[in-house]
Amino acid sequence: MLIRQFEYLVALARERHFARAAFACHVSQPALSAGIRKLESELGVPIVRRGHRFEGFTPEGERVLRWAMRILDERDHLAADVETVRDGHIGTLRVGVLPEAAAVFGQAAAGFGARHPRVALSVRSMSAAEIQRGLADGGGLDCGTVRTQLDPARSRGRAVLYRERPVLLTADSGRFADGVAVEWSELAYVPLCRLLPDPLWPRVADTVAAATGEEPAVRVEVDSLPALFEHIGRGGGCAVLTHSWLASGGMGEGLRAVPLAEPAEPTGVELAIAERRPEPVLAAELSAFARTVPLQRELDAALPGMSRTGGLVPEPRASSRG
Repeated sequence: MLIRQFEYLVALARERHFARAAFACHVSQPALSAGIRKLESELGVPIVRRGHRFEGFTPEGERVLRWAMRILDERDHLAADVETVRDGHIGTLRVGVLPEAAAVFGQAAAGFGARHPRVALSVRSMSAAEIQRGLADGGGLDCGTVRTQLDPARSRGRAVLYRERPVLLTADSGRFADGVAVEWSELAYVPLCRLLPDPLWPRVADTVAAATGEEPAVRVEVDSLPALFEHIGRGGGCAVLTHSWLASGGMGEGLRAVPLAEPAEPTGVELAIAERRPEPVLAAELSAFARTVPLQRELDAALPGMSRTGGLVPEPRASSRG
């Protein structure tokens, strides 16, 4: 059983044609067909449905194809890791980031990129579910930002980028603009603007309902920060966000972010590494570097009355790693 046979199989799945698959693999069609037949003989199962032309894969063949794709992906990761060790920090890091964490992660990524100019970063904004799938074995990501419950006993040693702080975004002329902090119970009957998509909205809605006895009054739903800022700035209500959303370039004139009371179960955003062995070398380097960047302090400094110590996320210490 050879890697080359797996390459033939994957090329056939992609091209859906024996001659085109052979051309893509730079071999003759008889050589490709012979390689696949030999693989069938070694495994003892039919892989390809054959007729006058390619007709697809057998059920056994579909399973073999999935393994072939995984093995070739691991082969590529092996080559990249060896190249990294041989040539120093060089290669491509594939990163998935939560939309609300994109700007914050960008600060850490920029510093890492400046330190390692031969490392290319391929960063994609993804939902939490997409990132989890990407981090699974063979999922295509090297690392990604994930939301996690914060526990002082369990935070040590993890690449926690920052602790999430809930804030109430309001107009300068709004009733909450002069406050140092807002209690959830004060949001009864307050018209709210909701940013879409917002995976935290169910928790926000539950917290408002528990504190006020009333379901939150959603006046408008928008799918972009500029549209949200425009509605609130013109007196269209308030919005509950995590403060990391505000790291993408400021709120603009006429708006104010007021801290909300801390939730009972605080959450943070950490940088998780793909579930592969061996661990992706560059992803581990980025994770180590992220611990040295004071993202929590910078985020909290923009909010009135917010401690600069970062709560359960300790200030990063200088490190020579990364």
